[in-house]
Amino acid sequence: RDKRVKIIRFRRNFGKSAGLAVGFRHAKGEYIVTMDADLQDDPAEIPSLINELKKGYDLVSGWKKKRHDPISKTVPSLFFNFVTSVMTDIKLHDFNCGLKAYRKEVIKSVKIYGELHRYIPVLAHWQGFKVTEIPVQHHARKYGKTKFGIGRFWKGFLDLLTVLFTTRYMQRPLHLFGFWGSVSAFAGFIICLYLVILKFTPPGIALSNRPLFLAGVLLIIVGVQFISLGLLGEMITKTRLEAEEEYSIKEFWK
Repeated sequence: RDKRVKIIRFRRNFGKSAGLAVGFRHAKGEYIVTMDADLQDDPAEIPSLINELKKGYDLVSGWKKKRHDPISKTVPSLFFNFVTSVMTDIKLHDFNCGLKAYRKEVIKSVKIYGELHRYIPVLAHWQGFKVTEIPVQHHARKYGKTKFGIGRFWKGFLDLLTVLFTTRYMQRPLHLFGFWGSVSAFAGFIICLYLVILKFTPPGIALSNRPLFLAGVLLIIVGVQFISLGLLGEMITKTRLEAEEEYSIKEFWK
């Protein structure tokens, strides 16, 4: 038995993100490599990933440039990667490739849960780490069956929204809720002002039976609620930031 090999067994299947999180927590090397157990990704590519880390990158992701998967999997994957690249402004072709190499600083800084393992490159990039990818060899699946389906694709899209919110607005929720709240409240104010002017301009109109008036009032109420949510989020964020650091330090000189 090789003492360098350690196996962690869950009581049940808690998902890939949980598996990676626990593995990251117990990993002690300078470089950490992850890959799926189905061996579709070739372990012979690991030295190439390590070489990229030695060039100064912090995370190197594999790119299955020539995939050996059914079209029912490759087409949604192309769409998923394109949308993710556009929305995050990170130029990768294969965010969800299981074959990746990390510096230990990355895995100790990036926190993953739920299904966010797909977006580790995004989370790492947001924290200031240098991310790149290289083409890797991909084999047809020999063992087991894929769990990919439309349900997982939809969950991936929802996780993308989660990542976009947490990376862009986690520390400033008022910027998001305050903006849309202000837009809603302003639109409602303009509608109500317009109707009030009509009421006091001959021949005048009754506001109580005007659906547009109710819509204006509703927009103002919704806007105020959004702004209130943003302020509440700011208070929660301030409390959380006092308890934990939201930044990543690369070096410290004295």
